[in-house]
Amino acid sequence: MAIRFHAVRHRRLAILLAAIIGAAPAASFAQDPKQKKLPDAPAKLPKVPADRTRGLDFLFGALKAAPDEASAKHVEARIWAIWLQTPSDTVALLMTRAKTAMEAQNTDVALKLLDAVIKLRPDYVEGWNRRATLYYLKNDYAHSLADIEQVLAREPRHFGALAGLGMIMQDLGDEKRALDAFRKALAVNPHLDKVPELVKTLSEKVEGRDI
Repeated sequence: MAIRFHAVRHRRLAILLAAIIGAAPAASFAQDPKQKKLPDAPAKLPKVPADRTRGLDFLFGALKAAPDEASAKHVEARIWAIWLQTPSDTVALLMTRAKTAMEAQNTDVALKLLDAVIKLRPDYVEGWNRRATLYYLKNDYAHSLADIEQVLAREPRHFGALAGLGMIMQDLGDEKRALDAFRKALAVNPHLDKVPELVKTLSEKVEGRDI
């Protein structure tokens, strides 16, 4: 009986994926010579307990207190692992397929898959965050900002979304808001790559050099 149930579920997932992928032709990301890069989950994630809220509170404290880069990256990976957790097998599969499509630069396929994730589980933060990243890579800042707003409404400590907000504001020429977003990201995760340098540069431009 259990085997039959799993077979039916996998057939349904296959039909859903086929419908989504079949409805979207392959397309490339907008070309960007800067090769945009946002904070993202590592390829290999650790196993984490199911106690999400308590686990995150503890890990964010550990992230701020991390004595070195290696320790910080270990804690950061555990935070990403909790963010990416979902009780839905369908959402997990859609997210995996969306990641594969993004890596292959099949923009429209990835977008359809992430649309499906958000429709199925609007409470799932990483669905919004992954779609915000996709829109950012396409230079569609209006949609990316709308999705970042959804991420931060659900998880104000999402340093990936905060860094993404800073990158968009910087690209749009709003250096004051970019600086504010980068500072918020660093307040949560002081070990973000390249963000301290961006804060230093923008501080000098927005606030002037110290005398």
